[in-house]
Amino acid sequence: MQSPIQKLIAEQLNLQIFQVSNTIQLLDEKATVPFISRYRKEKTGSLDEVEIGDIKNLYLKYTELEKRKITIVKSIAEQNKLSPELEKKIEACWDAITLEDIYLPFKPKRKTRASLAKERGLEPLALIIYKQNDSELNQKIDSFLNEEIDKKEKALAGARDIIAEWISEKEDIRNGVRYFYQKKATISSKVIKEKATENDAQKFRDYFDFSEMLHKCPSHRILAMRRGENEGFLRLYIQPEEKDIIQSIERRELKNQFECAQQVKLAIEDAYKRLIQPSIELEFRHISKEKADKEAIDVFAMNLRQLLLSAPLGQKKILAIDPGIVSGCKVVCLDEQGNFKTFTTLYPFQPKNQKEAAKDEINKLVKKFNIEAIAIGNGTAGRETEQLLKEIKFDNSIPIFMVNENGASIYSASALAREEFPDHDVTVRGAISIGRRLMDPLAELVKIDAKSIGVGQYQHDVNQNELKTSLEEVVESCVNQVGVNLNTASKQLLSYISGIGPSLAENIVNHRTENGFFKSRNELKKVARFGEKAFEQAAGFLRIPNANNPLDNSAVHPERYELVQKMAADIQLPIYQIIKNKNAIQQIQSQKYISKEVGLPTINDILKELEKPGLDPRETLQVFEFANVHTINDLFVGMILPGIVTNITNFGAFVDIGVKQDGMVHISEMANKFIKHPSEIVKLQQTVSVKITEIDLQRKRIQLSMK
Repeated sequence: MQSPIQKLIAEQLNLQIFQVSNTIQLLDEKATVPFISRYRKEKTGSLDEVEIGDIKNLYLKYTELEKRKITIVKSIAEQNKLSPELEKKIEACWDAITLEDIYLPFKPKRKTRASLAKERGLEPLALIIYKQNDSELNQKIDSFLNEEIDKKEKALAGARDIIAEWISEKEDIRNGVRYFYQKKATISSKVIKEKATENDAQKFRDYFDFSEMLHKCPSHRILAMRRGENEGFLRLYIQPEEKDIIQSIERRELKNQFECAQQVKLAIEDAYKRLIQPSIELEFRHISKEKADKEAIDVFAMNLRQLLLSAPLGQKKILAIDPGIVSGCKVVCLDEQGNFKTFTTLYPFQPKNQKEAAKDEINKLVKKFNIEAIAIGNGTAGRETEQLLKEIKFDNSIPIFMVNENGASIYSASALAREEFPDHDVTVRGAISIGRRLMDPLAELVKIDAKSIGVGQYQHDVNQNELKTSLEEVVESCVNQVGVNLNTASKQLLSYISGIGPSLAENIVNHRTENGFFKSRNELKKVARFGEKAFEQAAGFLRIPNANNPLDNSAVHPERYELVQKMAADIQLPIYQIIKNKNAIQQIQSQKYISKEVGLPTINDILKELEKPGLDPRETLQVFEFANVHTINDLFVGMILPGIVTNITNFGAFVDIGVKQDGMVHISEMANKFIKHPSEIVKLQQTVSVKITEIDLQRKRIQLSMK
């Protein structure tokens, strides 16, 4: 039987109810999103990871709302105010804001002006005035006077406090105010005058006197203003026109223009200014922040996915250099498995200027370790080091790659790096990380907290828990999309495989160390605490090159090995002769193998995998060279240069053109057509051609165009 939550999710996501209910069942059974997406297509109707993630998030949201409804019903019942109609209204509500509006009149409050007036016996007077019954007011007003309330104005003021609270708690009025905020509110910021001249305030100069319609304000501006407010340089306001809202409430509440109506009018103004406006403004501050956070987190997640799925060079012997000037260039050599071979420090630049000695030493290392590629960190002295290498006459042509070293210093100082290389200092570890990033960006970047990789937008200003969850989901998705070599993967890489986690990953590595390489996926069951559920979730994403069963080096799940064996038997070929054999695979009749458990989507996946087993979805790495420019002073307006996209935001993309300062391509300069987001045109690590349109030497800003 479908629950109301399942029906609601299906309607909201425009999915069939079976897709939602089956997905929720799988999630409740602790299946991961990558596993469900890849191996349970029949159950979900071939939902992708994004759709499954949306179901998961809404399921969690509405489950929490269900718990809140139970709490609210219990609270109102304890006050003996729960009617069957009210209970039904709460039960039918699936919007958190509306639910709190329903609860507001019953919510236990601290002492308020209205509650004090009620204690003084003024609630009946408030009711007379609110009904706008002038004759009854004139007859009964004196009966509310006493020693404490000795004047009519005191009685009227107390009654107005009660009416103001009633008005502020009316669901239709609050929704009416929300409408004004949604459609007509402006977000504005003002500089705090006494701080306007401070150096740190200048980064918020664009927002010293700023105003924009809230519903049109992009996330990066909202987050920038909030940062300015949090740092004490700006004051931030979100408000529509006050008089328009008050007049709209008056049209709802006032029946005439007589004395009672005038009192209600005063109460309306008080209700809005004192009770409704602060509450709704706070609500919209939260809503706009949540929306801005989501957009910023989505941008970070998109960039991280592209970076993690950057093209790998693969298993090559690497010479890696972490460049430096005064401190020297740290040079390491790695074998094709990424194992450390040797380290040295060279000083080709000022002040030591041992250029020729450095060139000779690099050439010797290249020959000694049969180096096949060179990786250079793109930080300080990166371009100078690249130029130095171009002057060396190697025996063979060796490709040189500039490697983004964001986060390498964080890795090199981490406990993990100390565990991997206890006998080497941070400089050696940093150079090793640069070399390994060239070989396999994904395998190396998973060792670093994703927030430290430097591809975010206002990453420190957004909800940190939501950011962490989103980035971890991206890493998990990418690792499982690529798959990992069970016999060489680090415990950090293994921990992101579906169903494994840090503890089982460590057990796998320990088992591998003690018993040698895994020869089959089934041997995973010998790993401590690696049960059937973990095996089900993980096995399809783990690869074993040169395994006895060739399917162990593919994305075919072990639960389908028997099916593949039947396919092989039917065309009278062993499995190893079917793999990568397009003609043989075409002989397999898909329809013949459809059953209650296995549908066409799974069979098609199996056939694709047999044709290209363990196919890495990442592109092939290409050598890139910057133009002959090295500093911002080498640039001039109109110059056209090659560059690499290093970061993408909602408002544009940053491009490394080789001058130690990334240039900015605004979204309006990315194409000769309207685009909603830069990701429509570029992706991270993409090579692009850009034209210099503006150079600000003082602020070290370079404006670029791709038109």
